[in-house]
Amino acid sequence: MEMPFREARPENGAGLVPADNSAPHKEDLSSKIKEQKIVVDELSNLKKHRKVYRQQQNSNIFFLADRTEMLSESKNILDELKKEYQEVENSEKNKTKK
Repeated sequence: MEMPFREARPENGAGLVPADNSAPHKEDLSSKIKEQKIVVDELSNLKKHRKVYRQQQNSNIFFLADRTEMLSESKNILDELKKEYQEVENSEKNKTKK
């Protein structure tokens, strides 16, 4: 039985958060980063002949996907999440300095 992978993508407007709401957003980003690290690790450790499926957005339908393409996309998403997390941390540091 092949293992399906769900794609962890940031939701639209993930970077647009009110300034007073940064703590919950930071926790949300942290959990998304952890989840995405697991996805990248799982895809990295799959044998080459294994099949990977992508879940259709807002649906329970899965489609066969290319493993290397999924790994590349997952790494890009992880990098974006880390960058956004760093921006939130920097904005919090700037607030405490003022």
